[in-house]
Amino acid sequence: MDDALDPLAIAKQPTQQRAKDRFERILQEAEKLLIEAGLSGFSIPAIAERLGYTRGSVYAYFPTPYAILNELVKRYLVELETVFYSRAEELRALGWREGIARVVEHAVKFHNANPAARLLILGGAVTDDSYRAQERTNKHLGDLGRRVWSSGRALPKGPPDVTTLCADIGTAVFRRSFFEHGEITPAYRDAAITAMIGFLAPYLDTQARKTAAPTKKTPKKSK
Repeated sequence: MDDALDPLAIAKQPTQQRAKDRFERILQEAEKLLIEAGLSGFSIPAIAERLGYTRGSVYAYFPTPYAILNELVKRYLVELETVFYSRAEELRALGWREGIARVVEHAVKFHNANPAARLLILGGAVTDDSYRAQERTNKHLGDLGRRVWSSGRALPKGPPDVTTLCADIGTAVFRRSFFEHGEITPAYRDAAITAMIGFLAPYLDTQARKTAAPTKKTPKKSK
């Protein structure tokens, strides 16, 4: 996710335990501030004041506020991966349509239970770097979807990258629900499932026909 991002938008990972503890406290407080004040009230001076730290001690790890936000997004994606992989066997046993429905249901539960993650992943990009980070987030989700959905079935390799596009579609539906209602509602959950299945179906049906089609043998010439 950090590829091609401005270095100022990337956290500087500490190596010493004391520094790691401070790094974690900053992220925990940043998450609380996001939930309480949203992006408009989010800043490094505000975080430093809440923790009783100097601004410099926060900037030492996070050169800009976007470095904090990108680090949080990375962690939320790891949490979301854990949700999916903990149910890997269940998802692999389903047909791809039911698999998408189940993945969307798990994603809805995750977003609705994590307001800061919902804000950062669905809230929309605010800078060029956050836009690039967001696009990498969707690519990451698409790659995750490919690993979940591809078991036991053939997925086209692309281009286009159909699983990333499918993740883009689901995210767009989630984002609309978040904008209108502040959460993912059942109606928008169902809309995401319908839209994602409708998008993938032609690709998977075509791929299935290609896989099932018998190979034509060239007839031998008579001597």
